[in-house]
Amino acid sequence: MSDTQFHTITIAGATGNLGFHIANAFLNQGSYNVKVLRRKPENINEKANLLASKGAKIVYADFNDKNDLINTIKGTDVFISAVGYGDYYNNQIILLNASKEVGVKRFIPSEFGSEFAQGMEPHPILAGKYKLREVLEKSGLEYTYIFNGVFYEFLEVFGFDAKNKKVTFYTSGNEKVRITSLADVGRYTAESIKIPEARNGIIRVGYTLTLNELLQKFEDASGSKWEVVEDKDVQRRFKEKIDPIPPPIDEFKAFISNNAVYYDVDNDKFSFTPLSITEFLNSNIKHS
Repeated sequence: MSDTQFHTITIAGATGNLGFHIANAFLNQGSYNVKVLRRKPENINEKANLLASKGAKIVYADFNDKNDLINTIKGTDVFISAVGYGDYYNNQIILLNASKEVGVKRFIPSEFGSEFAQGMEPHPILAGKYKLREVLEKSGLEYTYIFNGVFYEFLEVFGFDAKNKKVTFYTSGNEKVRITSLADVGRYTAESIKIPEARNGIIRVGYTLTLNELLQKFEDASGSKWEVVEDKDVQRRFKEKIDPIPPPIDEFKAFISNNAVYYDVDNDKFSFTPLSITEFLNSNIKHS
């Protein structure tokens, strides 16, 4: 890895599921000034207090007040957006504009998920990410996109029901999925700013396996055979309003299952070995 000239890191969303792990990873390296950017009004937050106890500076800004936001993030070298599910464009464009105003060197947007082929029509939930990329790449700021697939911790949301030993597939079980733990994505993000290939580039991380292989991992960890439900027609039923009409979240999961692409990963560019899904499941799934 190369040396980095980055010293001050500001993270928006640092008290969220992923942002906390990103902030923690930078703090654990011990060589950065870490700012945790939160919205006004100020309020007590357990995660913010924990990060502060490790050396982070908790700062507050009115995101609707450009001058307040600019004054708060002044001096930032790398701005990381870990905003969660929602209006990805409008929630981040104000952060990007303020970052450009104060001379931030690199902006890492809230990608942190699955990757899709360039040129394909984005899902409405993801359209804001595509729109922000266009603005970011014309902004003059350096950028890095980090794609890690699905978080271990959220696999239940994507059909793996450990409590009931049941999985729902929205595509063939032979199709691939990429998975990574939240903590490892935090570490990948912290180390990415030292990697030359990450400058104005894409970092792909995690483990890639088929859905059937992942199911086998769950069965091994739980000591049980799981029920498999196949629902491969979700998107058509949703689009054509055919009963039973799937809820939007199921349609979104089906979109990811059927459209994500999997290029070679960059794990070997980093200094650590990511936690395996077997290790994670053995620690978190009750054996029956």
